[in-house]
Amino acid sequence: MRLLIATHNRGKLIEYQEMLADLPLELVTLDDVDIRDDVAETGATFAENARVKAVEYARRSGLLTLADDSGLEVDALGGEPGVRSKRYAGENKSDPQRIAFLLDKLRASPRDQRAARFRCAIAIASPRGEVRECDGACEGVIEFAPRGTNGFGYDPVFLFPERGLTMAELSSKEKNRISHRARATEGAREILKELVLQ
Repeated sequence: MRLLIATHNRGKLIEYQEMLADLPLELVTLDDVDIRDDVAETGATFAENARVKAVEYARRSGLLTLADDSGLEVDALGGEPGVRSKRYAGENKSDPQRIAFLLDKLRASPRDQRAARFRCAIAIASPRGEVRECDGACEGVIEFAPRGTNGFGYDPVFLFPERGLTMAELSSKEKNRISHRARATEGAREILKELVLQ
C-alpha cells in the first residue's frame, strides 16, 4: 500500500522510511505524486495544522496520507517559535538563518533559562476524510552554538543535557528512537497497522 508522507522534505521522508520500515508500505512524498503547492498552515496548534494537511493532501492524491506538524517551544520565549518554527525568522529562510535568529533572541539567557521541547503532531487521513491523530514530545535545552551535522531544522542547537549531545550529533538510529517525531510515530505505527493489516 502507498502512504503519502505530506512533505517535500527528503530528510523527513528518510526518517519515516526508517521508523516505519517494518510495515508493508511504500512511502511517497508530495513531489512523487506531483503535488507542488503547499496547504496553508493556519491552525493555532500543531495538531490542527497536521489535520488540515492530512485531509487536504489525502483528498488531492487519493492516497492514505500522513501529515505532521512539528516545532520547537522555548520557555524563555513564551513557547516561541511554536507553530511558526519554520517561518520564525521570516519566509523562505534557511535552517542556519532560523538558528541564528533563535540564538540572537536567546543571547541574554543563561543555560538554566534555555529549557525547550520539540513537539510533533501526526494526523493520518483517508481519501474519504477519516482522520486519526497522535503526538509526541522530547525535552532539552537550547545550546549556545550549533553542533553536529545529522538532521535538519533546529537539531544542531537542541541539546539533550543527560547525553551532552545535540539532536544533530545523534546517529539516525538513536534520533529515530528518542525524538519527538519518533515518539509520535509510535502512535502512528499502531494506527497504520490497524489500517494496513485489517
